[in-house]
Amino acid sequence: MGTSTTPEDDYPRDMGVETFRLAVIIGSVRAGRHGTVVADWFIRQVEQRDELDIDVIDLAEVDLPFDVGERLPPDTDPTDPAVPFSSAFTVRRRLDAADAYVVVTSEYHHGNLGALRELIAGHCEAWRAKPVGFVSYGGAIGGRRAVEEVRPLFADMHAVPVRGHVALPYAWELFDEQGAPRRPAECAAAAQALLDQLAWWAVTLRRGREARPFAA
Repeated sequence: MGTSTTPEDDYPRDMGVETFRLAVIIGSVRAGRHGTVVADWFIRQVEQRDELDIDVIDLAEVDLPFDVGERLPPDTDPTDPAVPFSSAFTVRRRLDAADAYVVVTSEYHHGNLGALRELIAGHCEAWRAKPVGFVSYGGAIGGRRAVEEVRPLFADMHAVPVRGHVALPYAWELFDEQGAPRRPAECAAAAQALLDQLAWWAVTLRRGREARPFAA
């Protein structure tokens, strides 16, 4: 089977239908990447849910370094094109505004590319007490090793990596020329199970942060 997740029976679908902001992060920056095909499919799954406000962050469109915000004055306008690396500074604001994250990542040489690791390490405070889910793609095991590499990195940032994980082995064969999966029902079920988990954690952790600010 080409997809997998670990749905939990005790994740309720209805949390009072509170909306939350989900940032989908496309981690691959390589030319010819398949990540946009996978991400576009997952975004279509997200758009089926009324409680989600989605923001797509494509690391291939962001200037490096990601920690530029630390070196800019606090009153800097991140939309000002005259500001160096303004797209990286804007990403900081977008990550801060999100309630949850999904990382779309490929597996390269049993791991991830440096851009994703740099994003994680460069935004320590953004991830705190927020859930993170994963959609991976690769060879026979669907990029699982790439996810296992970044799970502890997120945990070190006090994020909450959820157990659910959509793994897509041989994604270049799984998706047709129109970017649709050849096993649509199976893929959709895995994606929606992951989103169920993220919805529960996003709302629960946001309520917790509002009741008591998280202290690392």
